[in-house]
Amino acid sequence: MGCSHDANCYRGSLYCQLVLFIIWLPTFQDVTAQEVHANHRRIYSLVELAKEPTSGESGLFDPIEISPAVLPKFPYPSESLPPMYPTFPTRYEPVLTGKCPVNFSHPGISNILDKAASDCSGPLAALVGNVICCPQFSSLIHIFQGFYSMKSDNLVLPNAVANHCFSDIISILASRGANSSIPTLCSIKSSNFTGGSCPVKDDITLEKTVNTSKLLEACSTVDPLKECCRPVCQPAIMDAALQISGRQMTINNNENMVGEVNHTDYLNDCKSVVYSYLSKKLSFEAANTAFRILSACKVNKVCPLSFEEPAEVINACQNVAAPSPSCCSSLNAYIAGIQKQMLITNKQAIICATLFGSMLRGGGVMTNIYELCDVDLKDFSIQAYGQQGCLLRSLPGDVIFDKSSGFSFTCDLSDNIAAPWPSSSSITSVSLCAPEMSLPALPTSQTLKNNGCNSSGVELLLLIFSYFIFRTLLC
Repeated sequence: MGCSHDANCYRGSLYCQLVLFIIWLPTFQDVTAQEVHANHRRIYSLVELAKEPTSGESGLFDPIEISPAVLPKFPYPSESLPPMYPTFPTRYEPVLTGKCPVNFSHPGISNILDKAASDCSGPLAALVGNVICCPQFSSLIHIFQGFYSMKSDNLVLPNAVANHCFSDIISILASRGANSSIPTLCSIKSSNFTGGSCPVKDDITLEKTVNTSKLLEACSTVDPLKECCRPVCQPAIMDAALQISGRQMTINNNENMVGEVNHTDYLNDCKSVVYSYLSKKLSFEAANTAFRILSACKVNKVCPLSFEEPAEVINACQNVAAPSPSCCSSLNAYIAGIQKQMLITNKQAIICATLFGSMLRGGGVMTNIYELCDVDLKDFSIQAYGQQGCLLRSLPGDVIFDKSSGFSFTCDLSDNIAAPWPSSSSITSVSLCAPEMSLPALPTSQTLKNNGCNSSGVELLLLIFSYFIFRTLLC
């Protein structure tokens, strides 16, 4: 009799649980459906991410991100793409001046020299100068300036020593396979070591003038994804440079002397001193990473390509409204000339395509001829083996040396992403910072009542919890 009673209770309990589960199941399905829908909304198109934020939106933006739907389908993701120019430089012992009092064999500075030599390798230096070589060479100059000053209160090099050290650096880089014309390519001279016209050139004065704790906190760890759109280190360096240059600038403003050094020159010279201070305080690796990221933010803001007047393209494409052989032939011929200039990043390609398109619109080409003639972003960069465009990543990258394949680099985008056609001929700038997405508010009892399940993850847990509570109470 007790057994029969227990069986009836057990069947009643199962029945009660089944009823509750049937009632609860549709709510769970609603949550699941809305969760899937929310995931779909996270995939943005390239055009949406490249749009300028509308007025009234937050002034803080994240960098552009390419949707996974348009990433290249490389069949062997674990392998790097083949090198464009396989070369095998001969290393030799450099002849130094003997007048630069620095230990170049120090592991830290030697590693930075190796990296700069690789990034500025002879045959590739001109092709990757804007994106890879010059940013790394500039970083080397900043780090060396701080390294030289490590055992003193100075932040700069004396003029005579600066010339000798700069000469030795170029000799060492050349002996490790670098292009000996780097100074001309990157517009960097030995005077960059000396602090120029900046009135502050030592640790003690700088630390009395600048909040160095704030400076170091801002630049010790630089976020490569946020710094270009939500800068932290850049304004800290600018503030420090302004503070140590302000005294001399005030004197010049009062005296209004003719022929005095430009205020911009003062500021740039003082920024060099601030970089030297950071190099003394940070590790070699941390300083190099920070300086490279800051360079990447700078180079990705502008198009480095030179565009001649596209008169022939304008004449051939001015009145077309459908695919035209003569228009596309003229456009392709013009772009073929651009492809001989240099390797550029994906962000630079967007700016270059927009800039060239605005030139065409200014000449009267109103139709999107990029679409008519199948022009892609990769068409604005050098073509690997003459048949496949290569765009470098917008984040800092290095040239890689392999004993079997020589110098190489990895292309970021090798698929067909359409070049953006501008909506106006008066494009002044292109924002590559997408509007920052705000997080949804936590659900309240009122929103749950009015809107149903909006915050799927949290509410799913609440529903599961409530299901077991009701089961306990009712069964």
